[in-house]
Amino acid sequence: MAEAVFHPPRRKRRVFESYESPFPVDVGGKDFRICQAEIINNNVIVRNPEDIEQLYNKGYFGKGILSRSRPVYSISDPSLVTKWQGANINMPIITSKKYECHVQWAKSILQEQGFDDCSVTKILENYTKPLELPFLEEDGAEQTGNSCNRMDPNTENTEVSGQSSTDTGNVVALSPENQNEGYKKACLEGDPAFDPVAVCGSKEQEQGDLKETAEVSCQKHGFLVHCGCKAKESTEQRSCEMIKSKECAPEYVLVQEEEEGSLCPEDDSAHAQENLVKKEKLVCRRNPFRIFEYLQLSLEEAFFLVYALGCLSIYYGEEPLTILKLWEVFSEVKPNFKTTYMAYHYFRSKGWVPKVGLKYGTDLLLYRKGPPFYHASYSVIAELVDDSFEGSLRRPLSWKSLSGLNRTTVNASKELMLCYLIRPSDMTEKEMSTPECMKRIKVQELIVTRWVSSRERSEQDEL
Repeated sequence: MAEAVFHPPRRKRRVFESYESPFPVDVGGKDFRICQAEIINNNVIVRNPEDIEQLYNKGYFGKGILSRSRPVYSISDPSLVTKWQGANINMPIITSKKYECHVQWAKSILQEQGFDDCSVTKILENYTKPLELPFLEEDGAEQTGNSCNRMDPNTENTEVSGQSSTDTGNVVALSPENQNEGYKKACLEGDPAFDPVAVCGSKEQEQGDLKETAEVSCQKHGFLVHCGCKAKESTEQRSCEMIKSKECAPEYVLVQEEEEGSLCPEDDSAHAQENLVKKEKLVCRRNPFRIFEYLQLSLEEAFFLVYALGCLSIYYGEEPLTILKLWEVFSEVKPNFKTTYMAYHYFRSKGWVPKVGLKYGTDLLLYRKGPPFYHASYSVIAELVDDSFEGSLRRPLSWKSLSGLNRTTVNASKELMLCYLIRPSDMTEKEMSTPECMKRIKVQELIVTRWVSSRERSEQDEL
């Protein structure tokens, strides 16, 4: 057998972040916090923004459900943020077309609940009507104003027009005097009866005919989208308590809309065909269909945080699950969980950052420090065998399948590793029913490389 040649990890060219910590725990114990997660459709989901930041930034656990890896999804349009950067806006900015899509999604949800078209139209019209945009200065005084100037999003004197919800049609503008880097977020209160994110509860309830019809909660856990109308007394309230307060409040967005308007007095000398020009304005509205970015943990990552680090509590319903119950549940959800977790625990303890290797046809991918810094070095296949290497393998490989898998791995600039988890022959299934069985498990690694005969002959000729 040839001796394995270890190649150094390939560092990524562009790295825009610093390395914080290998694990989301504090060595001194002063800032130690226990994060919370929940099992939804056999997936472990973290919903609290602070917990998401803690788990991903320190150890790169999990991935965003709406992002490739880091949970950084935002509803705001990046091009519009750049366009209106002179207005110093601290709210999501989207196009009117995208906002209409959210309205249609909310409409379909309400129709699925049995609301008639008239009620759906009335609910959405009430909920998505334009709102005033009060800004609070540092001294706490609200500042509003009217404006008829033409808006230019590329200048520093950009004004944000927001049509008032009253019948007077007043326009609220963000003038240069009201712009400051430390202004607080707009405090707007919606109608609880029509608030699709009021599933987390509200102190004041609007009285009306639609109050009773809006009691149906349409929080879709399967799609991880909050689109409910009112909270019900159920186990969902405990999940909502784990979400940050900003997720419980309505989401306010600035919608870029176009309107036809006449020129201002100083432009009266322009040509007649230019008397009507398109002006763009930002209108503040409530988002009827909110989409949250959550952190999804693999079963191996979740159990490692609970069992090895003790910094995560996983809930199913109202009570957190114990370590033994998680070991049992995860083994039922994923039949080969015990094998993959033992390999995950072993490589994590060695300083690697294992991630799911499904896209390369393997069990794990091994990163040095984390995916933002290095490319994956190894693709790992984990096998649980006895000390005589006998018995049926979980994934038997023929020469053809092994050659194809190795070719795929090499083309991705990685190396294929076979990780054999060796258990004693006298170990019973009862011992395997608890994670304590890992104390008797031995690990043997085997790196698979392609032997090129022509290269071997040329090296011997040189000698």
